[in-house]
Amino acid sequence: MEFKMPLRVYMEDTDAGGIVFYVNYLKFFERARTEYMRALGFHKAAFIDESLMFVVTDLTTKYLRSAKLDEQLIVTAKVIAAAKASLSFDQHVYRGDEVLCSAQVKLACVDKVALKPKRIPEALLSVLTL
Repeated sequence: MEFKMPLRVYMEDTDAGGIVFYVNYLKFFERARTEYMRALGFHKAAFIDESLMFVVTDLTTKYLRSAKLDEQLIVTAKVIAAAKASLSFDQHVYRGDEVLCSAQVKLACVDKVALKPKRIPEALLSVLTL
């Protein structure tokens, strides 16, 4: 299932020329993953519970076109792989039908204190792998 989230480009997202600053696409992707988890009923997406959290372990990004101040965009998130302790997402930022940026993001589920890999709770895995 591909999750889609509308997003407006604000002044804080842009550089002096009104173009979205490249690192802000990563923030857009993070928001989409968080809202995807929220839509699935996991309201603390970054922290599954008090002892587990997700961390980014790998990221590949392609910047294709620039987004500009005040544009309405769509950011997507789709799980493309799920393992015992990791998730991989395919993500895009669109302006209409045009892809502006794409990313493949791998997340690891880790113990919040020890930062060692931990199994993703079955309740989450079962929903993400439908």
